[in-house]
Amino acid sequence: MSDPYAHRATLHQRAVDGFGTVRVLDLDPEADAPVVHSWVREERAAFWGMNGHTVRQVAEIYAHLATLDTHHAHLVVKDGTPAALLQTYEPAADRVGDCYPVLPGDIGVHLLLAPAGPDGARPGWSAALLGVVAGYVLGTLDRTRVVVDPDVRNERAIARFLRQGFTPGETVVLPEIDLPDVHLPEKRAQLAFLERAVAFPG
Repeated sequence: MSDPYAHRATLHQRAVDGFGTVRVLDLDPEADAPVVHSWVREERAAFWGMNGHTVRQVAEIYAHLATLDTHHAHLVVKDGTPAALLQTYEPAADRVGDCYPVLPGDIGVHLLLAPAGPDGARPGWSAALLGVVAGYVLGTLDRTRVVVDPDVRNERAIARFLRQGFTPGETVVLPEIDLPDVHLPEKRAQLAFLERAVAFPG
């Protein structure tokens, strides 16, 4: 089976033993909208706020994101199969920057894993993908600390980050954003941080 993403530039790549080869690519708003829509419309992705969106609306959201210098969207693929949606951003240019003291070298991350396949969940799936993402933002992008801000109700995501070595921060309220191109409701979030020295000791 050919890799439908083989023609795309690879931003970061890692072969994970017993798991497969994972690549981080730039998200193509038009081409990738159908697969992203199939993920964000699921109940498990309710915290992404796109449950009722159409494929066209999802494409428009990511087309707008592509115009920004401070926010970037990526498709993570494993052996040619979409595995996760990754968004990175500059905390100082995001609403989370109003909620904690941003340090030089910080980078914000939002991560949505693909649903389990027909064979069900695979042990180590989330840890492997989070490890690749950490390698991308802390290694390839040369940042020193990752910040995440999952909704306080998203207990599974919070637990996943803590297992990966993140240190919990404060519980904060991210302010509502109501602009012509984007609307984000107020959100109670659990901040958590991952230092490069913790993710890659030595």
